[in-house]
Amino acid sequence: MSAATLTKIKEIEDEMARTQKNKATSGHLGLLKAKLAKLRRELLEDPAGGGGGGKGEGFDVKSTGIARVGLVGFPSVGKSTLLTKLTGTFSEAASYEFTTLTCVPGVIRYMGAKIQLLDLPGIIEGAKDGKGRGRQVIATARTCSLILIVLDVMKPMTHKALIEKELEGFGIRINKKPPNIVFRKKEKGGINFNNSATSGEITLETVKSILSEYKIHNADVYLKEEVSTDDLVDVVEMSEGKGRGVVYIPVLYVLNKIDQITKEELELVDKMENCCPICAQHEWNLDGLLERIWEKLNLKRIYTKPKGMMPDFEEPVVLPASKAKVEDFCMRIHKTLLNDLKFAQVWGLSAKHKPQRVGKEHILEDEDVVQIVKKI
Repeated sequence: MSAATLTKIKEIEDEMARTQKNKATSGHLGLLKAKLAKLRRELLEDPAGGGGGGKGEGFDVKSTGIARVGLVGFPSVGKSTLLTKLTGTFSEAASYEFTTLTCVPGVIRYMGAKIQLLDLPGIIEGAKDGKGRGRQVIATARTCSLILIVLDVMKPMTHKALIEKELEGFGIRINKKPPNIVFRKKEKGGINFNNSATSGEITLETVKSILSEYKIHNADVYLKEEVSTDDLVDVVEMSEGKGRGVVYIPVLYVLNKIDQITKEELELVDKMENCCPICAQHEWNLDGLLERIWEKLNLKRIYTKPKGMMPDFEEPVVLPASKAKVEDFCMRIHKTLLNDLKFAQVWGLSAKHKPQRVGKEHILEDEDVVQIVKKI
């Protein structure tokens, strides 16, 4: 099954490379992209899919802390050394390739938060197609809040593009937000399509070609912003509930071994977007890396204040910015606390006056102080 699927994928990729991109071919290209997405999903779900670890299941690592950060990169770029320096967890490191064969977890304690750091085995080209332990590596990477792509500055920068291709092939969208597309299947009425908010590059014909591959002939499709056919295929894949869909994960490029380059070369690589130059061996700029990790994770520290006492500034309750309501704060402390909540008193940036009396829907800001008042 796997070999046949790989052959079909190669044929479609070749056909896409041969096809000129214009309005006349957009429908055909859309159909090819939909076919490709389905074949990739089949490959990743195929239990017989080569040596890549079965159904693309990740390493069995218990999640700890508020967030999970994965170290991804080719073998011997310094991931194991970086894990050891940041967490104190020993991960076997050597100057030859393929040292780490399993997933090694460690914990960073920073800004009062516990952040899990995973040293994943070195990725190899073709991981998305089941080569090596690639599928296990990328399946675990999909569970991360942030991915650090570790690159050796002495190796070709083409490694960056190769790793991005492997991650994209496994449904990981790097430093992107979900596209603003309304997609609703319905019982009848055909395809109702609106692209008035765009330049019109995606046409009704393209949409029909993509949906026909999924045997969808009745649906509402509204493009709320400029999107690509790839974005549309992603949205359809997710709505179908097939496989694992796509995930949108922030990525930081960690450029390691800067001790081996000149100051002029360092100034050049430092201009790369979303990058952080370091030397793990000599512990250069590890504080700067931690700051970038914290910034990318977008977390908020909330301090508790028991009645009649000073706030606890030593052990904050750390919440993702996307889930930082008073109810999320209560649930983080204890599941039953929300049922006992009468109101909360808040001091800090989110409060209009100090203190402000708020309910469970109030959105907290970083370093707010909260006192919970329970029902009598």
